[in-house]
Amino acid sequence: MEAILKVGYFPGCSQTGTAREYDISLRKVVEKLGASFDEVKDWSCCGATSAHVTNHKLASALAMRNVMLAEQQGLDDMVAPCAACYNRLVSSQHDMKKHPEVKQEVESILETKFQRDVKVMNLIELFMKIGTEKITENRKEELKNLKVACYYGCLLVRPADITKFDDAEQPTSMEKLVELTGAKTVDWNSKVECCGAAHSIARRDIVVELSKKIIDDAKRHGANLMVVACPMCHTNLDMRQTIMKRVFPEYKEFPVLYLTELLGLALGMDEKELGIDLHTVKFNYNELAAEKATV
Repeated sequence: MEAILKVGYFPGCSQTGTAREYDISLRKVVEKLGASFDEVKDWSCCGATSAHVTNHKLASALAMRNVMLAEQQGLDDMVAPCAACYNRLVSSQHDMKKHPEVKQEVESILETKFQRDVKVMNLIELFMKIGTEKITENRKEELKNLKVACYYGCLLVRPADITKFDDAEQPTSMEKLVELTGAKTVDWNSKVECCGAAHSIARRDIVVELSKKIIDDAKRHGANLMVVACPMCHTNLDMRQTIMKRVFPEYKEFPVLYLTELLGLALGMDEKELGIDLHTVKFNYNELAAEKATV
């Protein structure tokens, strides 16, 4: 019997709260593809929202505490499905390697010595590790009527010298995964533009403006669906459409799914099972497949 691939899992704060459907769909898809998670025990916030702009030392320690726990748990790798969490974890690891004084300070705060590297992966790297052939082998539905705009946001592939993942300006890795579902992907301009990120509460006006520009660009290029890999991006692009409709009466809602939800649909799971019904903008594959994308 083929051994089940086991991967370390750092959920992060969003996965257990506002992005619960992301966690649900991710776990179901990973299991369907023959892999399993070993969740980091006693994990804590990585400081993604504000710590890194408030106190650099604190931010590094918050992130590296979780890497330390993964190391002590004997994990060789760990996936952080939230792009913001992923960014903070790999950035802090980079600082530790490049600046000995930072490493010394963080080890002093955490009262431990880091003995080895734990490979921190983002969502796309996870599926590459599991194997893209697993998606093809287990596909039950061909989502051929979907025209998908793959949205990376500003944190998944940047800074390029730290993440070393895909191209920072013209990434294509998410498109390769989406196309395995039978869906088509569109070439568009805003795939790595910022949606406003953590300004969602303090400067909602900025978030609404930036997010609407991103959605409008996806529509202009023929997309009828957007796929993301970040809870913060999903909140801004999905939930804030309620305000977009209020401010712009002619605005037409545009569905935004997590990459895991799209993969789950292709693997034969239904929308409720994947938590898609929890989104602000409702998604119905049969209805969407018959529509033309319009601004």
